[in-house]
Amino acid sequence: MTKKKPPASPTRAMILAAGRGQRMRPITDKTPKPMIKINDRPLLSHALERLEAVGVTDVVINTHYLAEKIERHFKGYQGAKLQFSSEEDLLETGGGVKKALPMLGDAPFYVVNGDAFWLNGPTDALARLAGEWNGDRMDALLMLHSTVDAYGYDGLGDFQCEADGLLIRRIEAEVAPWLFAGVQILDPASLKDAPEGKFSLNWVYDRALEAGRLYGMIHDGEWFHIGTPDGLGEAERYMQTTFAETKHR
Repeated sequence: MTKKKPPASPTRAMILAAGRGQRMRPITDKTPKPMIKINDRPLLSHALERLEAVGVTDVVINTHYLAEKIERHFKGYQGAKLQFSSEEDLLETGGGVKKALPMLGDAPFYVVNGDAFWLNGPTDALARLAGEWNGDRMDALLMLHSTVDAYGYDGLGDFQCEADGLLIRRIEAEVAPWLFAGVQILDPASLKDAPEGKFSLNWVYDRALEAGRLYGMIHDGEWFHIGTPDGLGEAERYMQTTFAETKHR
């Protein structure tokens, strides 16, 4: 009996970078949120580095607010092939991904929030996602992180997670153990009947939940919520301390 060949890791990805980042003001008055620097590099650069490390060769970045600053920074980029999906009106997460589908192809792809910042644990988080992806039973596979152990996060979490990774939404007014960390693999077929215009990826998640096809993977490294200037400061302090400790070993 021949072994079933494991699915190929995604070679395409989308980074969601169109939002205004209102809670990060005044920093975002002149700087798009994904271009905010941590450890002297924009969040977008950190995301691209992570994606390229696992073999991603093509990346779509959607833009809207201060789009020219993002596109100018990455002009002549030496790395993955970059394409920009410009949004005249904000389409939210789902609408943004749907608009970019012609550039993303028919195979499952990574989707990374433009403000997502994480450190790998013992193994690469994106490689782990790819290893756990199973298109026969999944429409989306979300990277999760502990609600209580996330830096800069004070929310109630998003999901319960079964032993096999199947997800259940947080019960209203209760705290869920896992939050969605802004990193996922998505099957483009899950957007086939999606509405036109702007809508959230929660539309995909809700349908996948109903069909028992929404799964999660627990991240085993550090994760930072870069949602406010305080959260940014916490991430910066962590990185500076870690870098200093590494430098003196």
